[in-house]
Formats: sequence, structure tokens, C-alpha cells
Amino acid sequence: MDSEPVPAVGRPIREDNEDNQAPTTAPPKDRSTGRPAHTPRGARSGDHPSRPGTLPPVPGRLLRVRALPAALVLLLAVTSWQVAADGPLLGLDRWVRQGVAQLRAAGGTALDRPAHLLADLGGTVPAIPLLLGLGVLAAWRARGRGAARWWLPVPAAALAALLIPLLVVPAKAWFARPGPLGEPMLPHEWGWYPSGHTTTACVSYGVAALLVGRTLAPARRRWLYPATALLGSAVGWGLIWCDYHWFLDVLAGWCLAGLLLLGYTALLDRLQPEDRQQPDDRLQHEDRQRPGVRRPPEHRQRPGTS
Repeated sequence: MDSEPVPAVGRPIREDNEDNQAPTTAPPKDRSTGRPAHTPRGARSGDHPSRPGTLPPVPGRLLRVRALPAALVLLLAVTSWQVAADGPLLGLDRWVRQGVAQLRAAGGTALDRPAHLLADLGGTVPAIPLLLGLGVLAAWRARGRGAARWWLPVPAAALAALLIPLLVVPAKAWFARPGPLGEPMLPHEWGWYPSGHTTTACVSYGVAALLVGRTLAPARRRWLYPATALLGSAVGWGLIWCDYHWFLDVLAGWCLAGLLLLGYTALLDRLQPEDRQQPDDRLQHEDRQRPGVRRPPEHRQRPGTS
């Protein structure tokens, strides 16, 4: 017994009507819910062939995001434990210091001046004034873009400037580690672990880059964030080269600054989401990219309306 053929999902369906419309396509079914997708974005593939699961959030991405702060906490804890217990990991400090001394003796003295300049960038001046100034600049740019909480960068920058001594100074006083030169600490000195210059530079310049970067186009952030990370790494290298700090002092400063920057990123994403394209504009842009789809002009009036 013959039966009427049923068109497959996704194949063209002919509709003969009075307007003689062009062939349309039946909306594909969403692979997660099994229901037809009614938006242009719903027709896209939400899965990745190399990842199990369904639509985002992808479990693999969540694990990678959570693994970074966990790794920083673990590294900071192990380093602090070795410094407090005078453990065998301190041999890495002596090995790095000897290697730097050999490089300097082999003709690396030309790097002394750049290293001193980079180390000075980790001081309270100019790091803190630059952080506060760029916070004001970010607030001014956010206000010009019509952000809801345009004033947020100013208290965010001030809070970062306040957190640096609140976290670093008690840790220095607790560990009371002597510096690479082996000189006894004076009564007004707190110790060398963790490196205050490294933490100050990475947190100040990193928070400033986060605040200003949120007001820039995504293309400009691609060079701003890596350049800021490179600057923080260079400040730590300058401190080691100039024999101001042990390597583990600088490593602890990097870990502490990384945790603060991750927390700041999550906080800013919650309080002041980045400017994104409006949904209607995005859909119109996608419709223009799809052939055979026409949208009426925005300012065309309907008959009988004023």
C-alpha cells in the first residue's frame, strides 16, 4: 500500500501557495532536547566532536578554569612550607643565584641597568599611582560607553592598592626570611618572603589592565593582557638578577598576585559585565549572513499607522 512520502528533517520542503514563495527548510532538531530549534543560533552545533557531553558549559573547560587557582594555591602552600621549614627546595634558590652570578661574570653586566629599572617598577611608586590613575581612566571610559556601574573601576583600584600591604606585610613578618646577601634583618624590616615588589607590580599593573581592558575592543585586549603578564614576569626577573630577592620569594609573589587577579576577574564579571552586542543586533547580523533571509526595514511604517 502506497503512502505519502514524509520529508526528512533538514531537507527542502516545497510549499505551493499563492505568493509563490521560495523553498524553505524545516528547522533542525536540537540534539540536546530533541525539539525543533527556533532561533538562528539554535541551528548551530553545540557539541564538539572531541568532547563528550552536550551543550556548554563543557565539563573540560570548567576543570581547566578551576585547575589554575588550585595549582596556584598548591604551589604557594608548598613554597611557604619549604621556606618555613628550611626544606630541601631552598636549594633551588641557591642554584638560581649561582647561575645568575655566572652569567654576570661571563659578560652579562650590560643587563644590570635594565634589571634595576625593571625592579624599580615594583615599588609603591610608580605602581600604585599608575593603578589609581588608570582606574579613573577606566571609569571615565565606562561612563562614555553608558555602562550601568561606570564608577566601579575607581573603588576597585583603591581596594587593590589596599589589599597589597594587607596580604604581603603580615606574611613577611611571619616568615622573617633573610635576603640573598645574608645580612641580618633590622628591627624595621619584615623579611624577604614573599616578594613585595613582585606582588605590587603584578597586582597593580594587572588590575589596571583588567579595568582598562574591559573598555577596549577585544582585538586590543589580545596584546594588552599578555604584555602586562610579560611586564610582571620581567619585574621578578630584575629582582633576581639584581640579587634583591631569592627565586622562591618572587615565585610566591607571582602565585599570590595570580590568585588576586583571578578573584578580581570573577568579581568584575559579576558586578560589571563587559559590553556585548545587543541580542537583536546579533540576530540581524546572523540573518544577513544566511542566504534567502530578508528582514523588513526598521523604519518602515505599517499601513494605517502613524
